[in-house]
Parts: sequence; structure tokens; C-alpha cells
Amino acid sequence: MIITKEDHFQVRPMTKDDLKIALSWAASEGWNPGIDDVDNFYVADPGGFLIGELNGKPISCISVVRYDPQFNFIGIYIVKPEERKKGFGLKTWQEAFKLIADQPAALDAVLEQINNYQKFGFKPAHHHFRYQGIITGKILSEVRDLKTIDFEQLCRYDRQYFPSYRPDFLYCWINQPHGQGYAIINDGDLLGYGVIRKATDGFKVAPLFAENQDIAEKLFLALATYAEGSNLYVDVPNINKSAILFFENYKMNPIFECVRMYTGEPPHIDWQKVFAVTSLELG
Repeated sequence: MIITKEDHFQVRPMTKDDLKIALSWAASEGWNPGIDDVDNFYVADPGGFLIGELNGKPISCISVVRYDPQFNFIGIYIVKPEERKKGFGLKTWQEAFKLIADQPAALDAVLEQINNYQKFGFKPAHHHFRYQGIITGKILSEVRDLKTIDFEQLCRYDRQYFPSYRPDFLYCWINQPHGQGYAIINDGDLLGYGVIRKATDGFKVAPLFAENQDIAEKLFLALATYAEGSNLYVDVPNINKSAILFFENYKMNPIFECVRMYTGEPPHIDWQKVFAVTSLELG
């Protein structure tokens, strides 16, 4: 397509129907979103999802979830293949950054885009590896359904391993129609939790936070029962070496790699207790 002066490109906030379109593009790119992610994602920041239209037709998208002034996450940055290298991506990107002014931002970058993001002040912090495998699960007696856990306790625990407090998102995440969560509590202390959800292909375990590998394993095996022998995916920070070894011991294979990047200081999180992140699109 040749761009003429008569062509009109605009970027506007998404509706949920627009987000369906954006996530269908994400599926086409092989990102394997969850089947309930329209609702899961939108609640995180309804005004933070943007779509670009050329002559009224959607051709680009981006999200900037504004968790708090110190943590904003960029994701779902896509331009339809036939409209790339025409400047629409940059215009979409610029509109997203108007939502956060000079506040710090984070994203997960595919390897071939690292240099481009560095031009905008993003610095690499660590890598995330996506592992795939088929796991035979089991539910031990100490594992509890996540919905039976005190929600405020869950939110406080989650905040230890995610850079911001996110109760609205968590409530939707743990109650999604095609998902299941489990937790382990000992003497009233929450020691870990995880969620699994149906994806375009198979199932994703996200997140999986645990005080040690033994807790993580019990939760992981419980979550795996929900997949019923289908492909299971986890996105693992490479700085948690025990998590990498854990999933490789279960014969899961790395199939994708990206880099977490920040414009400011990386958040102070004990990554040794993050066995799987929540989302490469939302942080």
C-alpha cells in the first residue's frame, strides 16, 4: 500500500472488542495468549490499551499498563505485517508514552528488537525463557484451592514478587473461567501460589511464586493436573537458576527467549522465588 496525503492514521483507546483483535494478532505472532485474556488484561488498566487505525481499519496496537508511577509495563506492541516499516509503529509507540510522560517503563523484548528499545532508554536486566512440556500432575493434601485463601493475604504475598500492588487484576486472574489456582499455607503463612489458564495452544502456568523449590514443585504438579496431558508453558526468569534446572529436570524444552528491559532502576524483587512470571505482555 502506498501512503498518500488522503490516508488518515489515528491512535485511540481500545474497547474490549478492539482488544480481541489485538490478541488475535498476538496469537498469529505465536505469542499464545490465554483464551480469557481480553477480560484478564483489560481490567489491569482499561485506558492503557491503544489501537492504531488507518482509514478506519485497525493496523497497530500497544498497551501501557500503569500499575503505579514507578512501574509501567509496555506490551502487545504489534503492527500488521503488511503495514510495517511505514512509520505507523513509531507513531503508535509515541502515543503510548504520552500516557506515562517521563515515568519509568518496562517491557519484554524479542532479541531482534533489543537495539531498537535501547535507543529509547531501555536497558537489559535479565532474560525470560519459555519452556514447553507435557507433565503428569498430582495434588497433594497440603495444596489448597486458591479461591479459599484470604484475598488480602494473597495480594500482600503477590506484592512481594511483583513490582506493584494489583488487586483488581488478581481478582480477575484467579477467577477466570478457564483457569485454576492453588496455594500452600503453613501455620497461617502463605508460602506460594500459582495459576494455570487455558491458552490458544495448551495451558500456561503464570505466575508461580514460592518460598522454595519444594513448594514450587508441589504447586506446579497440582496445576499440571488442570492441563490433562496437554502442552504446558511457563515463562521463567533466567536469573532463577534453580527454576531453570527444575523445569529442565521435568524434560521441558526452551522454545522462546526474550529480555526484560527497564528505563529506570529494576524493581527490588527476590527473583529466586519467582519460578514463572505472570505475563510477557503485562509484566
